[in-house]
Amino acid sequence: MTNPSRRNAFKTLLAGAGAASLPILPAQAAASGTAACAPAFPGWGRGIEGQRKADRGDGTYVNPIIAGDHPDPTILKDGKDYYMTFSSFFSYPGIVIWHSTDLVNWAPVGPALKKPLGTIWALDLCKHDGRYFIYIPAAPDGNAWSIYAIWADRIEGPWSDPVDLKISGCIDPGHVVGEDGKRYLFVNGIRRIRLTDDGLATDGTVEPAYQPWRYPEDWVTENFAPEGPKLLRHGDYFYLITAVGGTAGPVTGHMVIAARSKSIDGPWEHCPHNPLVRTTGTNEPWWSRGHASLVEGPGGDWWMIYHGYENGYRTLGRQTLLEPMEWTADGWFRAQGGDLSKPIRKPRGGKAGPNGFALSDDFSKDRFGVQWSFHDPAPDEMTRVRFANGGLEIRGKGSMPVDSTPLTCGVGDRSYEAEITLDLAGPAEGGLLLYYNPKAFVGVGFTPDTVKTYQYAEEQPWARRPQAISSVRVRLTNDANVVTFRYSFDGGKTWILHGTRMEVSGIHHNVFGGFLSLKVGVYAAGKGTVRLRDFRYHALPSG
Repeated sequence: MTNPSRRNAFKTLLAGAGAASLPILPAQAAASGTAACAPAFPGWGRGIEGQRKADRGDGTYVNPIIAGDHPDPTILKDGKDYYMTFSSFFSYPGIVIWHSTDLVNWAPVGPALKKPLGTIWALDLCKHDGRYFIYIPAAPDGNAWSIYAIWADRIEGPWSDPVDLKISGCIDPGHVVGEDGKRYLFVNGIRRIRLTDDGLATDGTVEPAYQPWRYPEDWVTENFAPEGPKLLRHGDYFYLITAVGGTAGPVTGHMVIAARSKSIDGPWEHCPHNPLVRTTGTNEPWWSRGHASLVEGPGGDWWMIYHGYENGYRTLGRQTLLEPMEWTADGWFRAQGGDLSKPIRKPRGGKAGPNGFALSDDFSKDRFGVQWSFHDPAPDEMTRVRFANGGLEIRGKGSMPVDSTPLTCGVGDRSYEAEITLDLAGPAEGGLLLYYNPKAFVGVGFTPDTVKTYQYAEEQPWARRPQAISSVRVRLTNDANVVTFRYSFDGGKTWILHGTRMEVSGIHHNVFGGFLSLKVGVYAAGKGTVRLRDFRYHALPSG
């Protein structure tokens, strides 16, 4: 499938909304560089397998609340429960829903979307008249963007098949019910369209809704790009929270702004505190912060949830951050988080629930969607897999990682180790990767007679090593973006150090596009079968 460029898509999608790009300034070069060193953190809590977690166990937390690639968060408060999901892009099964009772500790419920729709961008999760809805911008097979809807009577599912609302050329839906009782979707631009009462069809056309607040022209941003509208009715007003400045590019670009109106029809008043959230320099712990939603905490205090890149670790993708906010006497609000590298008092009144999940897997049960997902799969991709003979068997596809549709596992730690046993059957090739997309990955591969090296998304023929192989255990160590591979042919009793170490800090969106993250990947190529056994993961102390 074609991977649509968000930057190019915005040129097309926003043209109809009259959104002009700001001039590119020479100072952008400095602001978009990598900081000389990432700031020190005071220490996260440690969870399953030593994975970092936000809750420090002393009544405070340190961001991120969900580590790793969880961008464009959309959150739903449902009684005492909170549910959240994220852009899932080319990962399928996708749209994993997470649950919390305190806004800090989160655990997955499961995937809501199993039918591939191409790349999935910023969603909206909402509940209306007792039914759950997710509005999904997607570009099936690389074709034109449209917005789809799925629904369920229980958050756990089953979820319906996607319904195409035929809202073409739009992304980033935000659902709201107006004072007229009608349902609307706001989209990038910032525009809106009315929905039918069941929320599964349109009742009108896309129309302009709001001309967003503009920042000074000398600010270093990627482009204006108003996106991610999220709406909230609070007191006498509708509040419209929007992202501008571009989702990536210079670290100072992405930001959160707000407006309010007493009617869904406007007029909208700019917030006098804009921008409410913005990274102002490369020394800050979190870069490109934006795409926010507001949510009331368990004890009645209020919070912002948004995403950001971790300083020095763009490879982990955009991670989910939680910042306190306060309502002001004039009916506006301000962010109150301050230095996000420091511990913050947890929301009042919540009860901590489960946090995260183990990534180690003996393949005794199906963990697709929550942990494992194919990158950009074909509709029949799952016919390649079966759980048998003490592992997960994957039928080979293509001839190398780039055309094999790798199986991937997202991670949230800065340093970690992962290892797995691969059993080769027939003329198969299998291997362990750090995988971003077909243009960007590193790894080692094994055929029945050869050890291979993959670097710069290509095999390095000079590094081939002859070796008779039927089964191999492979270990990947990622220590602050320096990657080392080892492998063993005797079940892990003795290990061979792979001859090439790789530095991967440059494998991220600003270089390769796609808004993805660097994931642990396993591939099966050729005409044989690769059986996966005993995958193990643990964070390193520096992670």
